Amino acid sequence: MEKDMEKTAGQERVGQEPGADDQQTAAKGRENDGAAPEKPAPEEAIAWKTKAEENWNLYLRARADFENYQKRAQRDMASLIRYGKRDVFLKLLEIMDNFERALTQKNQEAGALLAGVEIIYRQVEGLLSSQGVKAFPAVGKVFDPSLHEAVAVWERDDIAEETVTDEIQKGYLYEDEVLRPARVRVARPKE
Repeated sequence: MEKDMEKTAGQERVGQEPGADDQQTAAKGRENDGAAPEKPAPEEAIAWKTKAEENWNLYLRARADFENYQKRAQRDMASLIRYGKRDVFLKLLEIMDNFERALTQKNQEAGALLAGVEIIYRQVEGLLSSQGVKAFPAVGKVFDPSLHEAVAVWERDDIAEETVTDEIQKGYLYEDEVLRPARVRVARPKE
């Protein structure tokens, strides 16, 4: 029956107008819509399968490379932190040595001991400063809850706004961020 249809189609082509062939091809395609799609040639299927395997292997390699990069980055970060801490610890050990020297002196005068403690204090202050840690002034400043922790509040007539009057514990900044707020007493204007 298909051969008959082909003959009929071929016979009609002889006397047809241009473009009629496209209409017949489109009609034939609609008739075959319900049929299974054509299978690619075996060589083409093998080529596509090979390409898919190559892409999968590339993906696996890229994924492994990325996982290795993450592990290496974590090791490098831990190493940098460890070496940074090591430098700080070495400087702290120098300070500990000075404390030990001060404590082993049996017959010291109070003035000499005080001078030794002041030297050690300056060493610690210098170490903190070299690492970006600095104390900030609080007394006489307007109370700022982001910088100050009020431990006591009292009222006064001679002020217009909440003001820090006493510093109980110094506050410190680390590279312009609050490391520890200052613990302060605050005077509030009488209402």
